[in-house]
Amino acid sequence: MAKATNKQPKKVKHIPLRTCVACHETKPKRELLRVVRTPDSHIVLDATGKKSGRGAYLCARLSCWEIALKKHRLEQEFETTLSEEDRANLEAFVATLPKDEPLAATTSASVTGMPTAEKGAPKTRVAR
Repeated sequence: MAKATNKQPKKVKHIPLRTCVACHETKPKRELLRVVRTPDSHIVLDATGKKSGRGAYLCARLSCWEIALKKHRLEQEFETTLSEEDRANLEAFVATLPKDEPLAATTSASVTGMPTAEKGAPKTRVAR
């Protein structure tokens, strides 16, 4: 007699998601860079993701870092003001980031968010 096997499906590994404080995109935690307010009120980059303190996440894009520093998003997130030393350290890191790549050849539909009408297809309005 054949032995019945009760195979359970493999569990899908949970991937923690975080939101960029500048562009508000939700991405896997490993794709974002963590900035932390340490217990002694310094704001530093956390490469390991394990430093103690209040954390905030930013994309590894130059535009997100410029927005975060220019619009004081980190200060709002941490409910404190950036010291000159901390700001200088973060701006030194920003200087090492590569320029954002422009979007690849985009069609007018992807830019406007409107679908393109195919030949012979009836035109329909999209409710927003």
